[in-house]
Amino acid sequence: MKLLRVTNRKELWQFYNVPAIVYKGNTCHRATEESLTRLLVNGPTEFHQHASVMPYIFIEADQVVGRCAIIYDKMLPEYVQIAFFEAMPNLPDPCGLIMAEAHKSHPAASKIVFGINGHLNYGAGFLLDHFDLPPMFGLPYTADYYPAYFSSLTLRSMVSFRYGMDGFEEWGAKQPPGDIDGITVRTMDMSRLREEVELYTYIDNNSFTDTTYWSARQPIENYELFHPFRHLLKGENLLFAERDGKPLGFLLWYPNFNELVGSGNDIGLPELLHFRIANPIKTYRFTEIALLPEARCTRAVYAMIRYLIPLVKKHGYTHGEGGFIFEENTASINMTRKFIERAFGTKYEPYRRFGIFEGSL
Repeated sequence: MKLLRVTNRKELWQFYNVPAIVYKGNTCHRATEESLTRLLVNGPTEFHQHASVMPYIFIEADQVVGRCAIIYDKMLPEYVQIAFFEAMPNLPDPCGLIMAEAHKSHPAASKIVFGINGHLNYGAGFLLDHFDLPPMFGLPYTADYYPAYFSSLTLRSMVSFRYGMDGFEEWGAKQPPGDIDGITVRTMDMSRLREEVELYTYIDNNSFTDTTYWSARQPIENYELFHPFRHLLKGENLLFAERDGKPLGFLLWYPNFNELVGSGNDIGLPELLHFRIANPIKTYRFTEIALLPEARCTRAVYAMIRYLIPLVKKHGYTHGEGGFIFEENTASINMTRKFIERAFGTKYEPYRRFGIFEGSL
């Protein structure tokens, strides 16, 4: 087997076709992440101003049996990132082939990480359990044999939590109305998307500086990420907490758009119209919550969650899934558990687990 760098249209088509081969007959796989793959591989985007994205395919017996992209980002200079990995089972050491190529192409990097797609905001991780369920939109779905390919590397695991809405609605109904320590919550102004994304980026960059694999973003990079989904997103999907006109934090959530599509499909115009006319979605993703350092001792999180509850209730969502948290990030996990346990009066364990694999080059 060999690893071949993609250099022409035919090879690029083969690169994009690999998931259809790997997940043929799999009723759980969704292709809703492939538009982001194309954005980063095809470019050009602002991300490409400081990062290189090189697509590869695996060839065995003249057949394409897998793919990956080798990404090197000057904003995360220690690492070579291996993104968009998909492969058939029982291949002879794809990890070793990739590591050799990564070292050859980026000899100054000291580490390699499998499962980051350029930036945590673009997606990360391999699924470690619940292979019999379709993924939440924005969370990875990958084959159950992938972790074995990376068994020689260090696993950095992440978790999500799932909960029913009844308990949260009851909890929200019990909360006193009115002002919360002078904190106000507002929705994103879609008519000012660029400015709102700039504010989102400012809070993001100043909230996650200690997060593993985090690197600072430019507003244009996040705008390029938000803009393709502008017809699916509403202002209510991004909440800002403020006090005295100054930002404290944000809460990002959105419907589970994967419920709109079938196996192996992406979102198109029919799905968009279905969503707009008669939203059939029953779950939502509690995607990201961020606080500026000076706001961490305030009640901004409480204020945003209290604001969120009637929003998801009016759409008829019955379940939510929150977090995409490194297990080592005990503060975030404890915060998530605290709000779930307040509502339900019982302890909650992680629902899905995901893994990123790291090694030395």
